[in-house]
Amino acid sequence: MNINKRNLYTTTSALVLSGPLVAQQPNIILFLVDDMGWQDTSVPFGAEPTKLNEIYHTPNMERLAQKGVKFTHAYANSISSPSRVSLFTGANAARHRVTNWTLKKNVSTDRKNDLLEFGDWNYNGLCPEEGVPYTFYAKCLPELLRENGYTTMMVGKAHFGSLDTPAADPLTIGFDYNIAGHAAGAMGSYLGEEGYGATGNPEWAKIWAVPNLEKYHGTDTFLTEALTLEAKGLMDKALLKQKPFFLYMSHYAVHAPFAIDKRFYDKYIAKGLSHKEAQYAGLVEGMDKSLGDLMDYLEEKGIAQNTVVIFMSDNGGYTIGRPDKNFPLSEGKGSLKEGGIREPMIVYWPGVTQPSAENATPVIIEDFFPSILELAGVKKGIHTPQVVDGKSFVPFLKGKRGDMKRPLYFHYPNNWGERHGTTGAPQSAIIEGDWKLIYYYESQTSALFNLKDDLSELHNLINEEACGKIAAKLAKDLTRHLKKTNAIIPVLKSTGRPVRYPDGTEIKTVS
Repeated sequence: MNINKRNLYTTTSALVLSGPLVAQQPNIILFLVDDMGWQDTSVPFGAEPTKLNEIYHTPNMERLAQKGVKFTHAYANSISSPSRVSLFTGANAARHRVTNWTLKKNVSTDRKNDLLEFGDWNYNGLCPEEGVPYTFYAKCLPELLRENGYTTMMVGKAHFGSLDTPAADPLTIGFDYNIAGHAAGAMGSYLGEEGYGATGNPEWAKIWAVPNLEKYHGTDTFLTEALTLEAKGLMDKALLKQKPFFLYMSHYAVHAPFAIDKRFYDKYIAKGLSHKEAQYAGLVEGMDKSLGDLMDYLEEKGIAQNTVVIFMSDNGGYTIGRPDKNFPLSEGKGSLKEGGIREPMIVYWPGVTQPSAENATPVIIEDFFPSILELAGVKKGIHTPQVVDGKSFVPFLKGKRGDMKRPLYFHYPNNWGERHGTTGAPQSAIIEGDWKLIYYYESQTSALFNLKDDLSELHNLINEEACGKIAAKLAKDLTRHLKKTNAIIPVLKSTGRPVRYPDGTEIKTVS
């Protein structure tokens, strides 16, 4: 279906909740961390704890995992903006075309490439208005929740609309309240003493300084703490409305540039970590303290038993200058290997999820859109202009076993500014069962891995005769998805023609 045509997400008339039904809707907190790797926690998401699990201290993630379901095969995109657009629209990155990070209006963020051009992907981000160039027009999750009885609030990083476009302001996509969210994908500083970036060069600060936190300027309040305090204040306001609330707690942590969080830094230096690694570990623990503070708040207000808490990261772990930082996962942020896309995910639904449950169902970031709507009791009558690719994982919160029997697709036809090797290179990927195929656009070659046997993706099986049929099927399935979604494909500078699809077929162009 053409993405510009209105899509009927479900049938029947719109569901408008009022009266006693409202009380049955749970509050929902979506706690999203920036650049946090699968193992950057003391909660092991693999079969066995890893060395990284031993380094980090996240007691509140442990507390949440003891209450809810730990998803061991959760995925996002390899870069921030694509994940956030998928989350709020339910569309796969190949479809929404916001495939790289966004910032300035009408400006691509792709690093120059000797071989390829990257075309007009949607570098202005998502948009609640039709007709804005280089945007993905969509009706977003917070707007749908607000229409169905929720107070909607966001605190922290937005990064789904470029400067001077409508979605640079989160209020335009359905939030009733926004604190600290704007076009930038990072903060000018974590330090209140530096005004979270406001004390820098005025032109630089105009882009990168975190907005709406002036009352903390000049104090020693670390950014993570300031955002947590603001989130509590918004929940206070929401409770006065006597309606359910949706809080999007979107931390800038643990994104670079790092800073010393004096509450935790010395502890990690004493453990023998380097300066940069101790900064990073402190950011992780500060983020975890925020999670614990919000969980404590729910208990203090007597609403813990009617609040769903969802924990997720927006892309794989930043390698902080060490290619092996995410081992046993390969590579990191910017890569479609596991280190760049596999995420820590936990969901606690009081009275529904079983304590300390684990689920190996593969889920992906666009699944959050239909899942959160279902958690909110909004399953019927949802009209959206965009096609929704995500599938609800709510049945798995209720104890369903097995998986969704579908491939997962990843599309990054871009060139990351921090590229090194294949990390940040233009590529697409498919995961189906135990198998994963990555297609690299520069070389027009593929890599094939069996994730069950080779989680570290060290053994490329693409040339193994026994794996030929598997590779061919995955390449065909990935190609079919790219065609179906009208995905943007890099263009060869030498010929002016698009790169071949993963299955080797050429893309027909109109002369």
